[in-house]
Amino acid sequence: MSYRNFPMVSRVVFGRGSFSQLGDIIAPKRLNTNAPFIFLVDDVFKGNAWLTSRIPLAYDDKLYYISAEEEPKTSGIDTLVEEIILKHKEHPSGIIGIGGGSILDTAKAVAIMLTNKGESKDYQGWDLVNNPATYHIGIPTISGTGAEVSRTTILTGPERKLGINSDYTPFDQVILDPELTKDVPKDQWFYTGMDCFVHCVESLNGTYLNAFSKSYGEKAYELCKEIFLKDNLSKEEAEDKLMMASWHGGMSIAYSQVGVAHALSYGLSFLLGTKHGIGNCIVIDHLEEFYPEGVKLFKQMKEKHNITLPQGICANLSDAEFDIMIDVALSLEPLWENAIGKNWKKTITRERLKELYQKM
Repeated sequence: MSYRNFPMVSRVVFGRGSFSQLGDIIAPKRLNTNAPFIFLVDDVFKGNAWLTSRIPLAYDDKLYYISAEEEPKTSGIDTLVEEIILKHKEHPSGIIGIGGGSILDTAKAVAIMLTNKGESKDYQGWDLVNNPATYHIGIPTISGTGAEVSRTTILTGPERKLGINSDYTPFDQVILDPELTKDVPKDQWFYTGMDCFVHCVESLNGTYLNAFSKSYGEKAYELCKEIFLKDNLSKEEAEDKLMMASWHGGMSIAYSQVGVAHALSYGLSFLLGTKHGIGNCIVIDHLEEFYPEGVKLFKQMKEKHNITLPQGICANLSDAEFDIMIDVALSLEPLWENAIGKNWKKTITRERLKELYQKM
């Protein structure tokens, strides 16, 4: 039996205000004055001096505002990488992502593509990356996706939506500063937090589960129940705990895998552009047959926070469009194997998936 030797984030700093230490953290990593740090920042922070004035730009460093309106596409990654290469004399000292899951995934993908030939779509899949990535740092400004700790970067390519899953994907350094999440709008907070909750439900009920994944998954699951169902948490406590739930939820996937909700949500995202967090919520709402206990808790959380999910998003789709979503969902074989077992193809038919999509 050979066990996977997984990389983890090698350095992490946690604490309110820890973002201010970024300058000290990157100084020793600067290769020379012509080798810039590239900061990829969620464009919601444009004009937000509280955050942007603390970004330690020096020498040839460059700040790019990245929109999270759409999830990262392989074409967008390739364009950005080309621009970085053409605009700077030397290879960057590092890539620093500041934002939610989409921005963190963009930073991971750019760091990989700066040192690997070809196009990013060529690396969608498992263990296809040959060269170590450029030094990269992740600084989440919203909690739940687990992108800060995972070994994947989810990209929508011409053919499919699939991560670059590799040992070179994880960040070299993460800064977890819960203060950065203080202005997240309520719906966004809920949807992204539920991404973490759904990770745990899928990981803890999967066939891949072992004690390693279970210990992280259970912790994140308990934290989610506390954050989303308890009455007496202060806003700061909830922010701190959700940041840790996100971290543990991401870790629980390392030796495990997600399941049905993520597989179907990728289909929605690929065809309709549905954002990942809300997509998971729309899907999990209909998955009682797979995750009865998790769905029951999800519905309680949804009610407690007065969240109304979009209805009927698949109402007017053609058969061909349903087929596209079903193809994307079925292509994610490890997710189905984790959820159902090795013989998943016997029960997970195209008709069954179509019925599920028709409910959404």
